[in-house]
Amino acid sequence: MMDKTFNPNDAETRIYQAWEDSGAFQPKDDDNAEAFSIVIPPPNVTGRLHIGHALNNTLQDVLVRYKRMLGCSVLWQPGTDHAGIATQMVVERQLAEEGNMSRAEMGREAFLERVWEWKEESGGAIMQQLRRLGATCDWSRERFTLDEGLSKAVLKVFVELHQQGLIYRDKRLVNWDPHFQTAISDLEVENRETQGHFWHFAYPLDDGSGELVVATTRPETVLGDSAVAVHPDDERYQHLIGKMIKLPIADVEIPIVADEHADPEQGTGCVKITPAHDFNDFEVGKRNDLPKVNILDRQARLLSEDDGTGGFDRIPAEWRGMDRFEARKALVAKMDELGLLREVEDKVIQQPYGDRSGVVIEPWLTDQWYVNAGELAKDAIAAVEDGRTTFHPKTWEKTYFEWMRNIQPWCISRQLWWGHRVPAWYDEDGNVFVAESEADAAEQARAKHGKDVALTQDEDVLDTWFSSALWPFSTLGWPADTPEMVERYYPTSVLITAFDIIFFWVARMMMQGLHFMKVAPFKDVYIHALVRDENGQKMSKSKGNVIDPLELIDEYGADAVRFTLAAQAGQGRDIRMSKERVEGYRNFGTKLWNAARFAEMNECVVPDGYDPKTVTQTVNKWILSEAAQAVEAINAGLDTYRFNEAAAAAYRFVWNVFCDWHLEFAKPLFNGEDEAAKAETRATTAFVLDQALKMLHPFMPFVTEALWAETGKRDTQLIIADWPQLDGLQDADATAEMDWLINLVTDIRRLRAEMNIPAGAKLPLVAVEADEVTTTRLWRHSALIQRMARLSSIDLADTVPPASAQSVLGTTTLALPLEGVIDFGAEKDRLAKEVAKLEGEITRLEKKLGNERFVANAPAEVVAEQREKLTDYAGQKTKMAEALARLEAM
Repeated sequence: MMDKTFNPNDAETRIYQAWEDSGAFQPKDDDNAEAFSIVIPPPNVTGRLHIGHALNNTLQDVLVRYKRMLGCSVLWQPGTDHAGIATQMVVERQLAEEGNMSRAEMGREAFLERVWEWKEESGGAIMQQLRRLGATCDWSRERFTLDEGLSKAVLKVFVELHQQGLIYRDKRLVNWDPHFQTAISDLEVENRETQGHFWHFAYPLDDGSGELVVATTRPETVLGDSAVAVHPDDERYQHLIGKMIKLPIADVEIPIVADEHADPEQGTGCVKITPAHDFNDFEVGKRNDLPKVNILDRQARLLSEDDGTGGFDRIPAEWRGMDRFEARKALVAKMDELGLLREVEDKVIQQPYGDRSGVVIEPWLTDQWYVNAGELAKDAIAAVEDGRTTFHPKTWEKTYFEWMRNIQPWCISRQLWWGHRVPAWYDEDGNVFVAESEADAAEQARAKHGKDVALTQDEDVLDTWFSSALWPFSTLGWPADTPEMVERYYPTSVLITAFDIIFFWVARMMMQGLHFMKVAPFKDVYIHALVRDENGQKMSKSKGNVIDPLELIDEYGADAVRFTLAAQAGQGRDIRMSKERVEGYRNFGTKLWNAARFAEMNECVVPDGYDPKTVTQTVNKWILSEAAQAVEAINAGLDTYRFNEAAAAAYRFVWNVFCDWHLEFAKPLFNGEDEAAKAETRATTAFVLDQALKMLHPFMPFVTEALWAETGKRDTQLIIADWPQLDGLQDADATAEMDWLINLVTDIRRLRAEMNIPAGAKLPLVAVEADEVTTTRLWRHSALIQRMARLSSIDLADTVPPASAQSVLGTTTLALPLEGVIDFGAEKDRLAKEVAKLEGEITRLEKKLGNERFVANAPAEVVAEQREKLTDYAGQKTKMAEALARLEAM
């Protein structure tokens, strides 16, 4: 006998371990099976499962389980990213807390030993957390971006791209984190709205004929100015183009240049140009051949040593080595003293911060390694244009194209110790030798110099995205001799990822995959939406609205969390997450469990030789037809990455069709005297329950696997059972008849609710002007209709009885005589009050939504919520008004 309830806390770990022990997660050893492969977006080794991970991996697992049951040879490749800056930060913080020596004091080798120790002991906890979610990755193939095999791939790619001129060293601006003293990617920069200032300074013309006024949010960069730019069409300044300005404090002359970067509509139309400290100015500097004058060191202090760019000589001696923000105060005070401070304007500005260090990021001029991303992007753009790779939703292709067509050189070096060390060695003269090993580099140096020379390896490591870009093929063993894996599972079938790394990861995988494998790394890219809170707000720690998926799993079970996420994963639409929704889908699992217990109590078993195509009872033909339609809808949803539509089809079939209607229809047959009908209905109910478990398995794997074990003799676990194949079971006649029955019972129940008829009251039903088909159906199902609609009798008539509630079904009027059943006057008053109350709410909302200021200023999700309420109230009012009209017509 089945337990009364399913306890996920007891069952999930046990079930998961049984799956893993069985080898179900590994690819099917069948060359004839279609290959389906997918790579997990490798989470940081420091990571913890958050709600975005939960969504991403739930959707992947839904597809993986579906394809596995379809008989595919499925490889879901797991692994973690070494996450250079994040991991280094964790270990450095740990060292500080323990009172140990710093990274610099330890030295590179000892520090890296400590990081590896941390990784082995504490890293990768998120992999265990993914198991709790039910993720069926092939853990036997788990990879790490610093694995020996992946490191070989990184070396090969770097060296080959360098040989092809696609990797080079250059002095350019980067996002510089003064705390970690490294370049960071745009993805690691967090732009925050900050209360700042615009300082307006006057720059005198060198001939004493006047001045130009410029504004800046970073006064300390004045010392690094190379020019002042004006728009070439700005008539106010055309006569000054080419003239010189005397840069205050620095005591140097800089030119006035014409450049479209200067906006005549902004401020004075004059813009200070600091190529070494601003990304836009860097481009202006390139166009106008301006010097790149650096004034800051690695810690964002004013230079204390000459770096050769000319900035050191511009800095007053007493300011050298000064922190940038102290320098800001000093420069503003000096400009004011010189009479050149014209205005200080309070202004809200966007300021870049390091997402991990929390310090203000500086655009800083430094020597770094770069990839010629523009060249690699050409085929990556073409692959999406010609359909080799397709985005879902397709609207994301526009974003991809915009980024790729405006791509900048990719800075791939980082001033860290944890990561893939740049495979470049230098001799004493600064000559660089790029090779996969120090021995190969030494051979190159020997060939150049004719003798052995001392070499020093580059101190920098590579951006973590460099190794992640190789993930779809490096994890298959490339460049080692593993052709069977590469040929079988590359390219991958689909990539499921978030929109915020389309450029940083997706685009780079496209570039590297096409360049080295000559084939795009995936056929489809599904971009999922954000998970927001129940009010549509973005989750953040500061708002206190972050939802922890692990806490939800503890409270409601993984199935409920997974189904909540999948059911809302509509393309292009953000997900609203709330405990109430999760609780609702836990109740859905409970409903399924109770249905299975009911089937067990009624001895529902699939007998040997059962053939669903031979059933004779209309109710059984109908439920089989509904099951076939549900499978078709789920297939269509999953095949097109419309997870919400697939989940909705499964939900509707299991709850609304099977539990709410079929089991009610089956009860009289279970308890009837027709043994053949009873046996057929028991067998069909058991068979359909099996199909329901299969349909739901990708979404709710734990409860379905538990029920699979409880409800029959099984040859396999559900995880590797065959996906339902129900072709040929659609029956239009049975569907039409049972739909008619459902609509009739539903209409009568609705009338009873609207008229406030006591639940225990049994009323007669009068069918007015019923045609032959309706009459036949009424008599055939009379006992069922009376039981389910709480009727005392069913009669036929040519006219509607007086004082009746009425509904029309087809050409037949359904009438419920109400004389003596309800108080007509009291019901009219009740309905009138309900209508008036709803009209008041509708008027209030219409006024609110008619307020242009509210619509323009309120968050979009709040406006949408108000519109939904208005629609809901309007629908309720219509129903209440119709019920009132019926009463008044009696």
